Amino acid sequence: MTQLPSWAEWLVSSLIIIGALFALVGSIGLARLPDFMARLHAPTKSTTLGVGGVILGSIVYFSVSSTFSFHELLITIFLFLTAPISAHLLAKAGLHLELRRVENTRDLRSQPRQYSDEDD
Repeated sequence: MTQLPSWAEWLVSSLIIIGALFALVGSIGLARLPDFMARLHAPTKSTTLGVGGVILGSIVYFSVSSTFSFHELLITIFLFLTAPISAHLLAKAGLHLELRRVENTRDLRSQPRQYSDEDD
């Protein structure tokens, strides 16, 4: 096993820690938020960034220690493309099924003119 330069160790460590913190925040949000729409928002945003940070740390580690690996890059691209699409589909399904929401979660469909950009 080769010794990484000091700057690479710091960079890899910070990327993994930042990614782990984002994943932790997303997991806590998934457990604590009150309804489906709020629970959907927490993991799709922060956990995607968390996994992205860990994978970027892996890319830096393997690029410095051996050769550049396209596997991690492909995983990152796949993750950042599929997570928003799947979250959008889940949100549309939740709206279609009219899942229970807490009172603070606004449904802008009931007053479309109020939140429209059109001039009166």
